[in-house]
Amino acid sequence: MLEMPRNEQAFAIVDLIYEAAFAAERWPDALEAASALSRSAGGAIFVVSEHAPVRAIGEAHLQPLLDALVAKDNWALSQSVQRMLSARPASFARIDEFMTGEQIERDPICTSAKAFGVGSLVCTSISMPGGELFLFVFLRWLKDGDYDQATIDLLNGLRPHLARAGLLAQRLGLERAGTAVSVLGDMGLPAAVTGGSGRVLLANSLLDGMADVFRSLAHGGMALVDEPANALFQQAVVQNRDNRVVRSIPVPAVREQPALIVHLLPLRRAAHDIFSGAEILVAATTVNVDATIASPSILAALFELTPAEARLATALASGRSTQEAAMEIGIAVKSARSYLERIFRKTGTNRQSQLVALLKSARSFV
Repeated sequence: MLEMPRNEQAFAIVDLIYEAAFAAERWPDALEAASALSRSAGGAIFVVSEHAPVRAIGEAHLQPLLDALVAKDNWALSQSVQRMLSARPASFARIDEFMTGEQIERDPICTSAKAFGVGSLVCTSISMPGGELFLFVFLRWLKDGDYDQATIDLLNGLRPHLARAGLLAQRLGLERAGTAVSVLGDMGLPAAVTGGSGRVLLANSLLDGMADVFRSLAHGGMALVDEPANALFQQAVVQNRDNRVVRSIPVPAVREQPALIVHLLPLRRAAHDIFSGAEILVAATTVNVDATIASPSILAALFELTPAEARLATALASGRSTQEAAMEIGIAVKSARSYLERIFRKTGTNRQSQLVALLKSARSFV
């Protein structure tokens, strides 16, 4: 039986939990401390929402397992997950108490965990006002046996602090995202923050007033009115879940609205986005045909161009022909054409005139 921790140890863990609510990078440390208290292999947090993909964060050595679980249909097909979502345990409980031995053997998540060396799992759920469900999970290595009640009681002592810190992290994350959207509005840039599924969490009034460009979808989603541009937009939303890529999409002029570039930038580099659900910043900039060209390094960062592709794009956008641009940067014309095809794919353009307009607009965004 695990020995009860000294008061100082318990206070230190609680302090870490609340510190993580304000400093996202501290969540793995807080989970690690709770794992040490409970003789766990590690801890993880899952956020489940009706209109967004499952999000997860955990200790670094468990992240490959977590990524595999949320990236596959195993999550949706798992009976253990469905039991947890249905039961919503208000205290830490062993997952195997909700399933038969046969169900455990067939469950894809239990199978994956066992292959990873994990045996017993305990879980608790915490419901958020916005409808999200936070699942706090701790796992033990197979060699360390099952969780006993004394250990579960220790984790239950931390549960109220995990709940309050999770709620605080969610609100702070949304507040930070709201500040970003507001600041961009003050700069004259229409902007919104969406979740991983493209559901709009926050938008400024400038974007709300662009009905000719943006339209609403079911369940709070966002789309572009222009169909070719929207195909690229929806593709970028999907790609962001796995690759966290920056994408910039040209949108042609319509009625009174000039041509635009819609930029998608990932926000998932900090753990607080696990709670807030804010994953993509969407911002629109007007194409300015008189603008100067951004530097090759900026273009490379914005559009995931290689250094050679960025130099070629800069030369082309400055008015050079393909042959002239190739000579300027010291490559064969055949190579330049190959580079140009890749540049078109990465920027979502298919003509040099579109590319020039896109690259000039990039200057107004950076």
